[in-house]
Amino acid sequence: MKHPLPDRPQHICVLRLSALGDVCNLVPTVRALQRQWPEARITWIVGKGEHSLLAGLSGVEFVVYDKATGLAGMRALWRQLSDTRFDVLLHMQQALRASVLSLGLKADLRVGYDKARAKDAQHWFTQRQLAPHSRAHVLESYLDFARLLGVEDLSLTWDLPVPEAAVEEARGITGEAPFLVISPCANPRLRNFRNWSAEGYAAVIEHAWRQHGLKAVLTGGGSTQERELGERIQALCSPEVVIDVIGETSLKGLLALIQGARAVIAPDSGPVHMANALGAPVVGLYATTNPDRAGPYRWREYVVDRYPDAVRSYLHKSPAELPWGQRVRHPDAMSLIRAEDVIDRLEALLIHPESPIETESPDEA
Repeated sequence: MKHPLPDRPQHICVLRLSALGDVCNLVPTVRALQRQWPEARITWIVGKGEHSLLAGLSGVEFVVYDKATGLAGMRALWRQLSDTRFDVLLHMQQALRASVLSLGLKADLRVGYDKARAKDAQHWFTQRQLAPHSRAHVLESYLDFARLLGVEDLSLTWDLPVPEAAVEEARGITGEAPFLVISPCANPRLRNFRNWSAEGYAAVIEHAWRQHGLKAVLTGGGSTQERELGERIQALCSPEVVIDVIGETSLKGLLALIQGARAVIAPDSGPVHMANALGAPVVGLYATTNPDRAGPYRWREYVVDRYPDAVRSYLHKSPAELPWGQRVRHPDAMSLIRAEDVIDRLEALLIHPESPIETESPDEA
């Protein structure tokens, strides 16, 4: 027997801790819930860094969990919410850490992914599962939670808050000159292999400067890998072209930079989804991950997509033969992307900067 769904939930818990791109893709689901039940409280349990990106999101109460605090942090969070009972808990994190965290939360109903999409045995921790949705984009998978609850209007809305202090931070970096944002690195995790070459970025930067007078603002985290790649890119470019602020901006400042950019160029990482959320034109660079699943949702036709080539070259299969979402973990995969491919997509974006599916819902696209 299936556990009944609430007709009109009064308090909804969203459990999604990470990552930056994922929480950006989740915001339209939160907005859809708000439109359906404007009086409902929404509590979002989120990671520390992700909260700094989303802070101020209207109508949402955030409870922050820092994964570095481990089980002690979980116990503190459970104590904080000990008097709170949710009508429904939307378990949107496919990770054992999040499932363990969910055990200390009180909820009448726990909703998670269907067995095909659940990871780390997440379906053991939930009472209702989503309907199967094969080959779904990440954003659509989040909207499936709203669909299950009976939400009718699934149009895409973000309205991410960008405070004036962040706008001033960005203006202090760029002045009044037109610019691109280039975030050259993905999360420096083991066997990630999502980063493109310094030579490729430099060729694109020089083209944008010569043809359009656009400077390039390099952004990213403060890891050694990111700083070194930024230095290599800058060394290959004309001195006046590059503004390197890798490791030096706040996340809200990065949002403001993206909001003001003529275009954004980045691999599969948080900034492509931040750009998507803000409606900023973005060229995603994809070879090790499938953009049909994880590309910038409204700008997928502008992705440089070498994932099928990488699958054939390094896994010796066709994409249709792979499990949905499988990555190509090969250090040479991103070398399949050519500078002329990126320049071609950038030129198309600069001519037509409006998103092709700006107002469509996923059901219409």
